[in-house]
Amino acid sequence: MHAWLCEDPIGVDALNWKQLPTPTPKAGEVLIEIKAASLNFPDILIVQNKYQIKPPLPFVPGAEYAGTVTALGEGVKHLQIGQSVACLSGTGGFGTHTLAPAALCMPLPPGFPMVDAAAFIMIYATSYHALVDRAQLRAGETVLVLGAAGGVGTSAIQIAKAMGARVIAAASSAEKCALCTSLGADTTINYNTENLRDRLKELTGGKGPDVIYDPVGGDITEQAFRSIAWRGRYLVVGFASGPIPALPFNLALLKGASIVGVFWGEFAKREPQANTAMMKELAQWYGQGKIKPAIDRTMPMSELKAAYAHMGSRQVMGKLVLVNDAT
Repeated sequence: MHAWLCEDPIGVDALNWKQLPTPTPKAGEVLIEIKAASLNFPDILIVQNKYQIKPPLPFVPGAEYAGTVTALGEGVKHLQIGQSVACLSGTGGFGTHTLAPAALCMPLPPGFPMVDAAAFIMIYATSYHALVDRAQLRAGETVLVLGAAGGVGTSAIQIAKAMGARVIAAASSAEKCALCTSLGADTTINYNTENLRDRLKELTGGKGPDVIYDPVGGDITEQAFRSIAWRGRYLVVGFASGPIPALPFNLALLKGASIVGVFWGEFAKREPQANTAMMKELAQWYGQGKIKPAIDRTMPMSELKAAYAHMGSRQVMGKLVLVNDAT
């Protein structure tokens, strides 16, 4: 097998494409021949030693991938050799093969393309957990999605619309706003050319959004929170802009608003049965055409460093996926 190996987490330039022994799965594991792997924001942080999870060296980055099971470890009963699966295991995806915990593998129904499968779990699980479980979103409510043209942002638009909400999508360019509209957003705000607070006041008749989905953080957080509706729920999803914002707590008091943390990975560990049920529903929604990953582009696995550079430019709209062979 071959894989991009991180032996010194000082950045993308330290990754090397190496030939490695193909491993044998231990009890509870499967060997997966990787067909496609998506590039996510944590994949940038982990090779810079800036992510909260610090795998032992050396490691192969690539949190999320899809492929075919080629070998089973002892005790694995729910998967079969030759079965197509998607997996989000945190590492291992940027190569031709990887070992994965069988419990983390999502069996794919027939007709589920590998590129979509590799771009599916992280964004839709995060957004479903955020909007359905944490925000308790109701039909007819208004959702503001920040960073709406990114991976999780595009999934939040689709899930909110599937639940009957009105969606205001905020993004940083006209092209990104157009993508959000194509995914079902009712209206958009270009926060590089429009004043976010003024526009939200105009679009909501002064009421403000009931739910704010924020994977961006930074300076935009306080602007958005000041516009939230009475009893609004502010979803803290991530900090793609870099800085972690500090909010004056009196704002939450004045609006009767909730600041709600969203940590899907921990939810999956602590509430595995609820997570399994959620993933089954998401797979059904995909089959019904309610949700489908927005793919920015696919690139050969050999061009991983160029893919990192493209993501670092903040020009990615939706998900960027690396593919092996002719997937």
